[in-house]
Amino acid sequence: MSSFRHIYTLFKKDLLLELRQQYSFYGILLYICATVFVLYMAMQEPEAKVWNGLFWIIQLFICINAVAKSFLQESRGRMLYFYSIAGPRDFVLAKLLFNSLLMVLMSLLSLILFSLFLGNPVQKGPQFIGLVLLGGWSLSLVFTFLAAIAAKAQQNAAIMAILGFPIIIPQLMLLMKLSNTVFNYSNSIPFVTLLLIIALDFLVILLSVILFPFLWKD
Repeated sequence: MSSFRHIYTLFKKDLLLELRQQYSFYGILLYICATVFVLYMAMQEPEAKVWNGLFWIIQLFICINAVAKSFLQESRGRMLYFYSIAGPRDFVLAKLLFNSLLMVLMSLLSLILFSLFLGNPVQKGPQFIGLVLLGGWSLSLVFTFLAAIAAKAQQNAAIMAILGFPIIIPQLMLLMKLSNTVFNYSNSIPFVTLLLIIALDFLVILLSVILFPFLWKD
């Protein structure tokens, strides 16, 4: 019960900071709006496969901007304070929970803007919304894990790029493969691929819980 209380308290702390520092949220929202508007000016309403590829590429950059800062904004003094009041697993689980919520919200906002500006070629709306939520959650988990590692290194951006590329590209390919099926009524969602993505997500959570305590000690 104490662990759940620590996770809730740390999650609430991140939520209050995000509400207090609203420039961060609005900055990401401005990035989404500007990117979608530029795509609209360049190609109006692209075909389904192009629309799908652009959507997931935008999700990738949104996640980098929204999630990667989660550990970088924590000062050394604040980390020492957290070290004295909570355990490493509680801390990283709270970060994973908050970043998942933030990225799911950003994914839904970007889907709405894509539909308004670039049209909506999706034939299976509910299924695609579910995939968007799953994709936002998956990306947030990976980049939260990478941000935790990069925060302990001096070359933060380089570490995230080196570690993130072999992890995130296969995940994006799986998400695009899944989402390609919602643009045609005759296609069915491959549940093996869906289960693979979910399994990868739980693997990232497990790795975060196992490995973060070693970073926490530093």
